[in-house]
Amino acid sequence: MVNTILPLLALLVVLSRQIEATDRPNIVLIVADDYGFHDIGYHGSKIKTPTLDKLAGEGVKLEKYYVQPICTPTRSQLMTGRYQIHTGLQHGVIRPDVPNGLPLDEVTLPQKLKEYGYATHMVGKWHLGFYTEACVPNKRGFDSFFGYYIGAEDYYTHIREGGYDLRENYKVATEYNNTYSTVLFAEKANAVINAHNKSQSLFLYIPFQAVHAPLEVPASYVEPYKSIYPNDNSRQTYAGMVTCMDEAIGNITTTLKTKGLYDNTVIIFSTDNGGQVRAGANNWPLRGWKGTLWEGGVHAVGFVHSPLLPKQVQGTINNELIHVSDWFPTIVEGLAQGDTKGTKPLDDTMYGRALVKLTIIHEGKQWQNSSFDVRINAALRSGDWKILTGVKGSVDWVVPPDSGISPIQPVVVKNQVLFLFNVTADPSEYNDLSGKYPKVVDMMLEKLASYNKTAVPCKFPLPDPSSDPKLHGGVWGPWR
Repeated sequence: MVNTILPLLALLVVLSRQIEATDRPNIVLIVADDYGFHDIGYHGSKIKTPTLDKLAGEGVKLEKYYVQPICTPTRSQLMTGRYQIHTGLQHGVIRPDVPNGLPLDEVTLPQKLKEYGYATHMVGKWHLGFYTEACVPNKRGFDSFFGYYIGAEDYYTHIREGGYDLRENYKVATEYNNTYSTVLFAEKANAVINAHNKSQSLFLYIPFQAVHAPLEVPASYVEPYKSIYPNDNSRQTYAGMVTCMDEAIGNITTTLKTKGLYDNTVIIFSTDNGGQVRAGANNWPLRGWKGTLWEGGVHAVGFVHSPLLPKQVQGTINNELIHVSDWFPTIVEGLAQGDTKGTKPLDDTMYGRALVKLTIIHEGKQWQNSSFDVRINAALRSGDWKILTGVKGSVDWVVPPDSGISPIQPVVVKNQVLFLFNVTADPSEYNDLSGKYPKVVDMMLEKLASYNKTAVPCKFPLPDPSSDPKLHGGVWGPWR
């Protein structure tokens, strides 16, 4: 086993050893898009999430679980077990008109699982590149794909920037125009489950479009929230989107049970980044939001649910540091009982959990004699400590709408670009300790410098006019 399997996740190894290799557990991996840390029932939200609350409450809640601050980097790490600084995807998301993608020499999670007999299916959002056909899900290890390639689109028309994007494998699926994607993706996931041959282990990846902007949902889901958030239309719609997604996940879970797959299934739930507060989400009590390296951008909602989990851990909270890149070796080695031979080197816990962008964003000054340039926007979580560098401007706390809460506003030091927090004692990042513990700062900067030395150049090509949907029948798709 590689050392990326952390204490909680090692429990999955234990349970998998109780299962014959010919009966490897089914794996359902669900990802919510731009889902706020506060916006789940068990984090105190007024938004109704009965399915997620029940699944997490009967499983293991991951309360120190980290992802990247934006979409493509998180998804690339989920699919490869490798930090985005090692795949060239560290600077941003892949826009639909840019010839970029998850490098073709990276081995993906479904590719590894196929080596151990899994049927591999995907329903939902890809966002790891499609400029050439070699990049699309069917070519990266999935037996089937239903969903869209780009990062965001209309939930009903499936159009963005003049191009339609919804496919069933390679075929453009125009017959689903005006069908709400959350409901549609649940239906397609259920179809995969119902068609599955129980003699084969199943890997089903469901990265929902929900709850990413644009804010759209059937009116019936909004109605219950008009009285809860009477002064915030965006929050009303967003809350309805969350509840619709929760209902969809409930329908999928029911289908697993009806099909007789549930008892041998592990369900993993993750967000891809923090919630976008400008689009109705909330990350309280965390500081920051999507796109930032503050806790509100990277401290994610996550849990594991399975009747296969040992009874003594069902219904518990795990407070070990876990990172999205840990899922690859955990699933391959712990659940599929395989190995990660043939992949590029996986990223482990040697230096702590990196939340790095590694891009210079503005002028600043060096921290004493550190070998790491603190103008670089980066963050690292190691033990109780978290360091942020390259911070530009003040990032505050957004309280839940109509909560009446007034967060403390700490003193902001002008032109400060480096912060240090003990996030175990101070999860909301109120108390900067960089002046009090300079030796800890030195230690953390050295770890960041170690990461920086391993980073590959960022791939961020210019938009390609050849991608224009007008040149391809009004559809987004491979153009090279």
